[in-house]
Amino acid sequence: MVILKFLFWLVPFVVVFCGLSVFSSKRKHLLNVLLGLEFVMLGVFCVLVYSLSVLSGELYFVLFFLAMVACEGALGLSILVSIVRTHGNDYFNSFSFLQC
Repeated sequence: MVILKFLFWLVPFVVVFCGLSVFSSKRKHLLNVLLGLEFVMLGVFCVLVYSLSVLSGELYFVLFFLAMVACEGALGLSILVSIVRTHGNDYFNSFSFLQC
């Protein structure tokens, strides 16, 4: 039982750190960075659900968090689509943010 509780807390933290490593590493594609960011949000969501269920807190904050994560994902995809339309691909080295 103790090992199971330990794994419930260990797995989300591993997910968060793996997502942070993908997000912070140098990637060629913007889509990989956005997927890493969503992976971090998934781990934070799991930690939030576990901690609120242990503390018997209100789960309305979880719904608010899910709404914000969905908005963040939609905003990231819209930026990705606009970059692909203007530059033709999502490589980081093919566009510069200093140019208009």
